[in-house]
Amino acid sequence: MYGDSRIYSISQITALIRNNLESSFQDIWIEGEISNLRVPSSGHIYFMLKDSTSQIRAVAFRNKGRFFIFQPRDGMQVLVNGRITVYEARGEYQILVDRMEPRGTGALQIAFEQLKAKLLAEGLFAPEVKKPLPPFPQTIGIVTSPTGAAIRDMLQIISRRFSSLSIIINPVRVQGEEAPAEIARAIREFNEIPGVDVLIVGRGGGSLEDLWAFNEEIVARAIFESQIPVISAVGHEIDFTIADFVADLRAPTPSAAAELVVKDKRDLLDKILTIRKKMYQFILQRLELLSGRVQGCSLSRILRYSDRHIRGYQQTVDHLEWRLQQTMLYKYSGIRERAQHSMSNFQRLAPFDLIRTLQEKVKNLQQRLYEQEQNRLKEQRIRLSTLAGKLDSLSPLSVLRRGYSICRKLPAFQVITDANSLGPQDLVNIKLLQGEIICEVKSRE
Repeated sequence: MYGDSRIYSISQITALIRNNLESSFQDIWIEGEISNLRVPSSGHIYFMLKDSTSQIRAVAFRNKGRFFIFQPRDGMQVLVNGRITVYEARGEYQILVDRMEPRGTGALQIAFEQLKAKLLAEGLFAPEVKKPLPPFPQTIGIVTSPTGAAIRDMLQIISRRFSSLSIIINPVRVQGEEAPAEIARAIREFNEIPGVDVLIVGRGGGSLEDLWAFNEEIVARAIFESQIPVISAVGHEIDFTIADFVADLRAPTPSAAAELVVKDKRDLLDKILTIRKKMYQFILQRLELLSGRVQGCSLSRILRYSDRHIRGYQQTVDHLEWRLQQTMLYKYSGIRERAQHSMSNFQRLAPFDLIRTLQEKVKNLQQRLYEQEQNRLKEQRIRLSTLAGKLDSLSPLSVLRRGYSICRKLPAFQVITDANSLGPQDLVNIKLLQGEIICEVKSRE
């Protein structure tokens, strides 16, 4: 205590202020404009919330910000909900944001436009990635609510148009927070079932909020990644969702999707009957035409006397075959004589003897070169041995080996040849054959 006043530390007074602020402003709404927004690698969102005269720091931690249905940007006018607290490290008060809504344009519409622009830039809407629908699917997968009117309408239409088709229903919730994950999971599950030809993903009409599950990114990416063609059938004809843009085909309603994917069996049978009649008529006309041609050919002179013509052609073929054999025998004998003559000339002119002589000469030269090199190496070894002996006799090491030493004055290592160049207490270095010693001069003679 200082007099009658209590002394607080910075941490203590900051904690008191934080407790008072948090207890007084636990669940409040603030309207303002976003500025200085930044999102570091942690995923937390930091920004300033300001009006014309004041500002307050705001932070939305990652576990809250990932549920925002739109992407906050600098300059947006927003409503934020949260609690006021103090960031003790800097002694600044701030609002911890739990919810955020845009002012002016609706939040859902902003989120819709932002996701649409993002997926468009990634190429998820490109026409070239759309898969064609099978003309006659045998198995149809449906992802929708099992209790809605949409599934009843689709089943009635498919049964009426082509009753023998197989239908697999993967029931999901089509609105609410859990709906997007269920729809995406159902699409992926169908892709693991062999034999499914086409998928219908949709629900009946409703408000933008009711249809929002089909505007979620997780559903859009599941449709895009599907190897099975997908028909989006969400709401009424005037309703458009992100799923409509990503799907391989958009149907204005679930009933229209059933009509698009399944041909009417009666129409197909009528077309088959029509084609059958046309084919029958064409075949009859073709047979009549060919029959007339056969009768005309049977009356021709060539066919009536065909044996006579064939025998003449056979004789011609036999004569040509005999001439071909004679010609080949004549040419073969000439070729054989020329080949024998060329072989005898080649053997006479072949340089085999010359090659053998040159090989012997090369072998002798190689032997002489080897002997000369050996003699030269021997001479060089003798010379090297002589020089090494001379070098050893002149080397100071040989002198040291005989018991002599080299005395040098320190610190300059000057070689000493005269005792008069030293005085008492001078240091000298004496180099021996093995090592060196340092000595101090006591006297000289």
